[in-house]
Amino acid sequence: MTTLVLSHESYLAHDTGSHHPECPDRLRSVLKALDQSALTGLIRENAPEATAAEIARAHPGSYVSDILAAMPGQGLHYLDGDTVVSPGSAEAMMRAAGAAVRAVNAVVAGEADNAFCAVRPPGHHAESARPMGFCLVNNAAVAALHARSVHGCQRVAVIDFDVHHGNGTQEMFWDDAEAFYASTHQFPFYPGTGSRRERGEHNNVVNVPLAAGDRGDVFRSGLQDDILPALAAFMPDFVIISAGFDAHKDDPLGQLRLTETDFAWATAAIMDMARKACGGRVVSVLEGGYNLGALADCVTAHVETLKDH
Repeated sequence: MTTLVLSHESYLAHDTGSHHPECPDRLRSVLKALDQSALTGLIRENAPEATAAEIARAHPGSYVSDILAAMPGQGLHYLDGDTVVSPGSAEAMMRAAGAAVRAVNAVVAGEADNAFCAVRPPGHHAESARPMGFCLVNNAAVAALHARSVHGCQRVAVIDFDVHHGNGTQEMFWDDAEAFYASTHQFPFYPGTGSRRERGEHNNVVNVPLAAGDRGDVFRSGLQDDILPALAAFMPDFVIISAGFDAHKDDPLGQLRLTETDFAWATAAIMDMARKACGGRVVSVLEGGYNLGALADCVTAHVETLKDH
């Protein structure tokens, strides 16, 4: 297998302040881990900037221009109580979405079997008209809708295993008959969405809420029993992974008890289903993960699985 890893130094210039958990050191730890791991043969690229039109498939209207207009000339500006931008955030935002777009292009073209986007800011809380929860642009949704619009992958799926529910992706896909969203997440928890009752207009939303303290066996059962059969029935043409690693047992922002072995298992299970449905077309986009050591270990296990499974 060949795996493309996309990142960019501009992500480090997205300054969120000295005590914010979504900090540049997250990306430094990820890239250092990938550089030092036993992985060989990864394809590395710098992420390009997305165009406003590419982002507008997920965030229509003046969304991009409004966000860019809110960027400060110096210092920090809070879009909400959690979501911070700085002078470097504009380029980081455009290149985070651009990584997702480029990854889809590369996989469809056969330049790589799959791809991992080591990006920040994350994206899955960003709704069609609202940034929130550290997120500016919904990178996973941008990727999925690009696959549909440009490459004819009509039926698109996003699988999300972040500790927080991806309310933004769910909102974007809610009434789209040819989009599928599934999530495992701690519940009740931020952002308050993600109950099993939330099914979407076409029953293409599958939420598997997990209780604080749940371990890998419960997580794996939710994927195996609920999400993967629904994904198989949906038969996607392309699969995006919203790869958040804050469900790890050492993460400070959640109370689930997963390990890097659980994330590797989930990655392999999603890949197996994608091979049956769509020739293994998978793009993974980094979401959360706030313990630097755990994040590095989880990303390494995730990318090793993408490359070697």
